[in-house]
Parts: sequence; structure tokens; C-alpha cells
Amino acid sequence: MEKKLYVGSLSYDTTEDTLKDLFAQAGTVDSVAIIIDKISGRSKGFGFVEMSSEDEAKKAIEMFNGKDLDGRSIVVNEAKPMEKRSFGGGGGSRNRFDR
Repeated sequence: MEKKLYVGSLSYDTTEDTLKDLFAQAGTVDSVAIIIDKISGRSKGFGFVEMSSEDEAKKAIEMFNGKDLDGRSIVVNEAKPMEKRSFGGGGGSRNRFDR
């Protein structure tokens, strides 16, 4: 298991400090990041917490998955590696020069 945790269903009011304080109850927090929308500047409602050991990460999942935080029942689980995204429609060239 990785030490990095996905934390979802966050309130827009939840801060990185709030998450750090909460997860510190399960062990040493190495880093916290709430993902912010570039356009609106608001939280996207999820983030990541990295614990210092796998045991602490497992403990944090047990302690906080489904727990109420800032009025929302949060989701805590192991962070999955980001999948490669493909861009484009894959339909071939369709412009006015095709005949």
C-alpha cells in the first residue's frame, strides 16, 4: 500500500491546515494538498494526504473514511496512480480541405 491517500467529498470550506490537523491524529503527515480549480480558484472537493508510513496510512483510512468533516462525510482511500489521458477525438482529419 502507498502512503499517499485520496481524500474526497471535501467541503469547499475545508483547508489544508484542517486536513493536516485531522490526519495528524493517525500519525505523522508528510504533505497535504487540496486540488484547486484554476479558473474559479475554489477547491475541487478532493485532495491528497501523504502519511509517513504505510501503517499510519492504513490507520488514517480506518479512522476517517466516512467521518464527518465540515459538514460532509469524507471518503478516504489509497491514492491510485494518475492514468494517462489521451487528448483528441480520434476521428481523423475533418476539415474543409478534405475531399
